Amino acid sequence: MLTAYASILVLLFVAILFAGGTLFANYMVRPRVKEAVKRSTYECGMEAVGTTAVPTNIRFYTYALLFVIFDVEALYLLPWAVVVRGMGAVALAEMGIFLAVLVAGLAYAWRSGALQWE
Repeated sequence: MLTAYASILVLLFVAILFAGGTLFANYMVRPRVKEAVKRSTYECGMEAVGTTAVPTNIRFYTYALLFVIFDVEALYLLPWAVVVRGMGAVALAEMGIFLAVLVAGLAYAWRSGALQWE
């Protein structure tokens, strides 16, 4: 029983060591400049004017979410297609329901005009 948890503890130790090591390496190679002028953002020798916050159009978020949805679909669909023969009709019905939900979401996005670029 203890050997089963030993691999988890070793993995946890390696993860903590990796995180601490990267933070330490970042601390060692960072620039050590005390002057405020050298730490400021360089913009062609001129002082920065205005804000750097640029509003992003909601269309980009919509396309990104649709991409993630169909990327996750591919992530589930391809391994399922490899083992479907051994799983039986229940797995086929479950994947049909999964695909129906995704197609319904795509139809809703299409009908509501989320895919139209204006």
